Amino acid sequence: MNIKDYLEQQRVAVDRFLDEVAPPVGTPPVTLHESMRYSLLAGGKRVRPILTIAAAEALGPPPPGLMAVACSLELIHTYSLIHDDLPSMDNDDFRRGKPTNHKVYGEAMAILAGDALLTMAFDLISRPDLMKGCDAGRQVRILQELALGSGNMGMVGGQVFDIQAEHKDIDLTALQNIHKHKTGMLIRAAVRMGAIAGGANDRQLDDMTGYAEDIGLAFQIADDVLNVTGTREELGKNPNTDAERGKKTYPTFYGVEGAKRLADECVTRAVARLGSFGSSADPLRELARYITARKN
Repeated sequence: MNIKDYLEQQRVAVDRFLDEVAPPVGTPPVTLHESMRYSLLAGGKRVRPILTIAAAEALGPPPPGLMAVACSLELIHTYSLIHDDLPSMDNDDFRRGKPTNHKVYGEAMAILAGDALLTMAFDLISRPDLMKGCDAGRQVRILQELALGSGNMGMVGGQVFDIQAEHKDIDLTALQNIHKHKTGMLIRAAVRMGAIAGGANDRQLDDMTGYAEDIGLAFQIADDVLNVTGTREELGKNPNTDAERGKKTYPTFYGVEGAKRLADECVTRAVARLGSFGSSADPLRELARYITARKN
């Protein structure tokens, strides 16, 4: 299969759905909704929702409510980027090639836009009209996966570990713990939510969970490498920010080439975990390979 064509097709579908469910321009409070749409519709690879779609489709036809489930992850991801960029956190000026949200709308509005996107994610997968036909038991499990992946034991916890590690001489175990939570848990949730929506049995869910954990690590390693090797034009933000903030990364411990090899090993393991799935899981296999080949 051509992964670029698949990614583009799914990205367009995700973007269309996000545009439809986001509060329309001019809806009061106008500035809040402008701020939300500014970051939500600013582009991006949409890797997390596409992983959800691919995981569900590996098990059969798209289940009811799949696009709402998938896009809830993009709402969470976008909120996390807005908050990550704030002066009190990473203090970034650019995101996806545009001024960060707080540079355009101010710090207070950026915080509130992030809060609103976070809340909207749970609204999305609770709406009867969007989730019509979804088994209620599966819906509750999906909600719990999103909460776990994004909350204090997931992404938010990882952000705390990350902040606490700045300018400290952390070891490799501490670095792995940061990224298992900060990046890995939301990617894990994306795959598991898709698998649950698609009706995965226990064995299939275990295999997909292992796959997700491997690609989550590969994704973070690739990000760390790109922060060293990428340009602002490729990344859509300034490079070398990790070193400037005193953050240790995988290239710190392994070097750039060693980190790349480690990411490739993760991808190989991830693909092997899908051995019991047929060709319907090819998008998941190709997504794993794409993660380490991307330039942004």
